[in-house]
Amino acid sequence: MSTGTLTSGPLLARLETLALVALGGFAGANCRYVASLLVPGLGGTLLANVVGAFLLGFVFYESRYAGALSAETRLVVATGFLSSFTTYSTFALQSAQSAVLPLVGNVVATYALGFAAVVAGRALARRTAGGASA
Repeated sequence: MSTGTLTSGPLLARLETLALVALGGFAGANCRYVASLLVPGLGGTLLANVVGAFLLGFVFYESRYAGALSAETRLVVATGFLSSFTTYSTFALQSAQSAVLPLVGNVVATYALGFAAVVAGRALARRTAGGASA
């Protein structure tokens, strides 16, 4: 079984995939950091997670309805950028460190708005694809 070399075969494809995810991850992590400076605390984490859910919903459903985004673009955006931009661990930590009322409010808001954002992303993907059905 050949593993390829740096210039051909499966190894190059794997390295390209890793590079695309890393590039997206670098950008997403830096955007998340800037977002935390602009909107610190629970609000910033909620905003990042809801925006990320919307974008992931759009990317996923765009590929189902229209397929205009390449597999490489989906890797950069969904696996790289959005995985670094959104943050479940910070959401969980900040929620756990909050008093009961903000904790419950944050959990409910994050899940409700996150699901709504995915649905809105799907609607946008459907609209941009010319009204394709689910």
